[in-house]
Amino acid sequence: MAENQAPDVKLPDPVEMSRAMSRIAEQSQRLVSEFLSRQAADGIGSKNAGPDPMGVGHAFLEMTTRMMADPAKLMQAQMSLWQDYLTLWQRTTQRFFGQDTQPVIAPAKDDRRFKDSAWDENTLFDFIKQSYLLSARWMQSTVNQVDGLDDHTAKKVDFYTRQFVDAMAPSNFVMTNPEVLRATIESGGENLVKGLEHLLKDLERGKGELRISMTDYDAFQLGKNIAVTPGKVVFQTSLMQLIQYTPTTPDVNKRPLMIVPPWINKYYILDLREKNSFIKWAVDQGHTVFVLSWVNPDETLAAKGFEDYMFEGPLAALDAIKQATGEDDVNAIGYCLGGTLLASTLAYMAVKKDNRIKSVTFFTTMLDFTEAGELSIFIDEEQLTYIEGQMAEQGYLDGAKMATTFNMLRANDLIWSFVVNNYLLGKDPFPFDLLYWNGDSTRMPAAMHSFYLRNMYQKNQLVQPGAVTLGGVPIDLTKVKVPTMFLSAREDHIAPWKSTYAGAQQFTGPVKFVLGASGHIAGVVNPPAANKYGYWTNDKLPKSPDEWLETATQTPGSWWTEWNRWVSGFADGKVPARQPGDGKLAVIEDAPGSYAKVKND
Repeated sequence: MAENQAPDVKLPDPVEMSRAMSRIAEQSQRLVSEFLSRQAADGIGSKNAGPDPMGVGHAFLEMTTRMMADPAKLMQAQMSLWQDYLTLWQRTTQRFFGQDTQPVIAPAKDDRRFKDSAWDENTLFDFIKQSYLLSARWMQSTVNQVDGLDDHTAKKVDFYTRQFVDAMAPSNFVMTNPEVLRATIESGGENLVKGLEHLLKDLERGKGELRISMTDYDAFQLGKNIAVTPGKVVFQTSLMQLIQYTPTTPDVNKRPLMIVPPWINKYYILDLREKNSFIKWAVDQGHTVFVLSWVNPDETLAAKGFEDYMFEGPLAALDAIKQATGEDDVNAIGYCLGGTLLASTLAYMAVKKDNRIKSVTFFTTMLDFTEAGELSIFIDEEQLTYIEGQMAEQGYLDGAKMATTFNMLRANDLIWSFVVNNYLLGKDPFPFDLLYWNGDSTRMPAAMHSFYLRNMYQKNQLVQPGAVTLGGVPIDLTKVKVPTMFLSAREDHIAPWKSTYAGAQQFTGPVKFVLGASGHIAGVVNPPAANKYGYWTNDKLPKSPDEWLETATQTPGSWWTEWNRWVSGFADGKVPARQPGDGKLAVIEDAPGSYAKVKND
């Protein structure tokens, strides 16, 4: 609030307040009872937990020990912070006396925590903001400059320091957030009461664990207003349903298109709404589109491994597409983990002399995990042992735990902004298709997930010829000669683009690398009609990603049209449009199918 502006004050209604607090007390009592009952039934938590299962305390202890070994450097850092604070005090005092001053530190332009005008206009809140930013900068720079830490420990310390810094932001607390204070005064505290009700509802939804609502989950229904592109399930295995989409053009490319999405989330990230659906757009371009919709596994699929996903996924889909269309060959797309599986499948097929995939496109796919970004923080022996212990008890990894990990990579946007909106301001979450999909998480079968984490992330064996064996066959990515296009995203936190570029160096066939703007999702789901972002292309593929970018050409808009021009070169002509069910496969059910509709408990 501005310094000279007094907000309207609303006195709370004692009757309504009493009713609300009664509801909250009753709900709280029930939640606590249910939580304690579950803890007792589970033996008070996982038997594999231990005092520090993620090894965070050990990392910080090592960092502190090494920091204390150089007291002069620590004293210098403290003096630097003290000097910054003296400057801030001096300028704040000058501002109180009406003088114009320049800020000592300012938030980043994309930092939405301090967007309310009071953070700048009110001297007190401006001081709070700058104090926090100075402390945050000092804390992170100090831990980053500790000598002697191995690379993994240094990254872990940096990551969890940032989590602490983000959590302590003044925007996350009632008394130091001007927007929340204003809402509290104007509503007579109704925002905080409603926020408490939201908090309890989220605890109830998470069965005692806090699962922050990012959107209105009642606003969407699969097949009704999300995942609505017309199509039919024409084939299924225990791990996937194969959807064939209804054509919208009289003629279609002779060669069908097979899409292998990740199974960490559900396939319909590529089919959210009509205006941003890659699947619908591809159908409209004349592709006969088939999509694998992975099962949301339970404990009965605990023993399913990575090679089972290959045999019951893309290889089974290739056989089914032949039955549905009569075509032996396909063009294929793999997205993220689905791309890692598809690349592994191509290497297996190369050994088997199976050339049914005539072109392949990878969306934000990692093959070389040397530099796996911040996700590598969660992949060390301590944490893998802990995760495997959890999966051994349940038969799978809970999808909510995976979602939390991904959200931590962008905590201010995907955690704390919702804490402020839902719990402090008391606002209802806004209906948003992308965040609905993000919350519709899936489980990971124990055997598959352990194989993936250890062989890919921890040991980086996929790029080592013969190190990974699938179906009794040692595979080698360098044997893949299929024409390939890699689409990566410049701001991707999950599959960093320079890491995906390293993977693109593995294949020995013709490779086209395209770099989109934005991140792991928005960089992919970028329809041409939106005319957003842009992308980079380069006819050459030098060893260095920086060299590639320096000589790349930037084009405004969506990369989708660039991809369609490229893949059309492998269309193999045109044929009359094919309807689902016209071939040798009978229709099982309407898209999106029953597998996609399975929710976690």
